[in-house]
Amino acid sequence: MSSTENSEANDTLAASLAGGDASNLFSVIDRDNVHGLNLAVPEHAKELIKPWSERESTEMYADSGVDDQIIIHVPFTENVRLRSIVLKLGRGELAPRHLRIFANHSTIIDFADAETTKSQLDISLLEGEAGIVEYPLRVAAFASVHSLSLFFNEAVGEDVTRVYYIGFKGDVRSSKQAINSMLDVPAPNTGDARLVDRLREGAAGQQTTAR
Repeated sequence: MSSTENSEANDTLAASLAGGDASNLFSVIDRDNVHGLNLAVPEHAKELIKPWSERESTEMYADSGVDDQIIIHVPFTENVRLRSIVLKLGRGELAPRHLRIFANHSTIIDFADAETTKSQLDISLLEGEAGIVEYPLRVAAFASVHSLSLFFNEAVGEDVTRVYYIGFKGDVRSSKQAINSMLDVPAPNTGDARLVDRLREGAAGQQTTAR
């Protein structure tokens, strides 16, 4: 086998192990310890973490409980560098309008913390999307991540938020890279707002799907 063929074979194997996309981080999510707050069925939190091949499935989902707010805590088995988050959300009145992302907190962010703690990124979610949507992240703010808390809120109908799928793209950090990286995730800055504004402008009128 030539070096080119060998490289292609390795790329194919990596993509297969990652769930269909070599940058998909499904394989390093600690799915058993994914935890949700204010879910109608608490056990459904881990069902949001699906293989890439099931990203469009609507068979399993999580609905909020007493109001339209949901927090999903996602730990990783290794430190990762995140480049984007991929979501499939409820439509119509079940669609959340906002997502706040908190990284590397020693405890799971709860609703009180979410109101008083600075997030690494606030995202205004696209409404009316039937398929998955990929939101780019500010890589410098997510260069060495071992856990995330995702705070979805402000559903269109104001009563229930629904989430079908949560995925991430990026790469696994080696031990050496993790040691050399800053241990603390940088605080959010005005660059985050500009990033989200550019995303919304570029996505207006078209669906942005992960490939």
